[in-house]
Amino acid sequence: MEIRALKKKTIYDVVIVGGGAAGITAAVFAAEKKARVLILEHMETIGKKILATGNGKCNYTNRKQGVSHYRGEDPAFVLPVMEQFGFEETVAFFGELGIYPKEKNGYFYPASEQASSVLLVLKMRLRQLGVEIECGVGIRSIRQEKNGFVFETKTGDYYGKSCILATGGYAAKKTGSDGSGFIYAKNFGHHLSEPVPALVQLVAEKPFEKEMAGVRTIADVRIFADGKLLHHDVGELQLTDYGISGIPVFQVSRFAAKALKMGQKVTTELDLFPSMEKDELFLLLKKRFFDNGKGKTAAEALIGLFPEKLGAVLLKRSAIEAKRDTSGISEKELFALCKQIKQFRLNIEKTNKFDAAQVTAGGILTKELDSLTLESKFVKGLFFAGEIIDIDGECGGYNLQWAWSSGAVAGSAAADYARKGMVK
Repeated sequence: MEIRALKKKTIYDVVIVGGGAAGITAAVFAAEKKARVLILEHMETIGKKILATGNGKCNYTNRKQGVSHYRGEDPAFVLPVMEQFGFEETVAFFGELGIYPKEKNGYFYPASEQASSVLLVLKMRLRQLGVEIECGVGIRSIRQEKNGFVFETKTGDYYGKSCILATGGYAAKKTGSDGSGFIYAKNFGHHLSEPVPALVQLVAEKPFEKEMAGVRTIADVRIFADGKLLHHDVGELQLTDYGISGIPVFQVSRFAAKALKMGQKVTTELDLFPSMEKDELFLLLKKRFFDNGKGKTAAEALIGLFPEKLGAVLLKRSAIEAKRDTSGISEKELFALCKQIKQFRLNIEKTNKFDAAQVTAGGILTKELDSLTLESKFVKGLFFAGEIIDIDGECGGYNLQWAWSSGAVAGSAAADYARKGMVK
């Protein structure tokens, strides 16, 4: 009878579920501590979401840092993580990998202005460190046993002394974020702050006319829930045939999404001329209509202040005919126009879906994690990194900074846990 030798199973020090920005960083930092590391990724390749950041240019961090740039039930949770690996460490880390920074108003990009550069240097570092990567892996379950964690997949089982969940949230599913990490975390006893789309467009109950789609203007975008101001941001607003878009809309969208989730009435108030107070603007309008408006129509009096299509909408909402001669317009009507410009209101019906969102707001409750190591308070050896945690950032490199920071901390801590022995 032929006796076949049993294949010895490989037990990794650190198994990372998710090969995005946080997962890759965790792998680097764990491997630099001499841990044997495996990344399990269900997409065909790692780092797909990195390629989409910064419109393909990868705004990988921002010089301006602080709690005010981060969101969640406890934004201050980022502080002990950032103290270990923050902005300066990030710039130095990528500098050592080969990324020469290009700074624009505090925003950092690779000098190549190609997100692919960031992903390539990370992949090179993984290769140098001997990190193993398995792509196209469908995980059926993750369970903890006496000697660590078992990852049951369609093609076989993997074993790790520690586990890092870096699966992302729901945003941008085509890049790999499908919410599976939340299921694994719940199975280990963790709870969520309800995930909603963030850095996403807002859909109005009565959107603009189709011909308005694509019109851009500077505005102060204010979000209200049941009449209470939640947040505001100033920047270039884009009008669409479904509602509003643009950076300031993205910045306030997570507040709108959370309020909508709670069943509150959400409205936005657009200040379409934020460089002036209402009184100043009223004087400017009087000058344009009364002093310099001779022989002009109402629409012509607004040329140079607003895009023509927007000017037409403002006049319509103020009950002023665009073709009326300025000489026939009263101060009362002009005041109504001024109010429309400074307080242009829209009822928000919903946000666009997760597929259109850049990030997920919500996730694993931070109070259930050790703030210094990102280890679960329920399960020893289980760590979290990145978007799966209830932390999301503003536009401007903050979500990637959280990915790098949390990945570095979780990777180092998981390696320490595995290498020192699993009993604490």
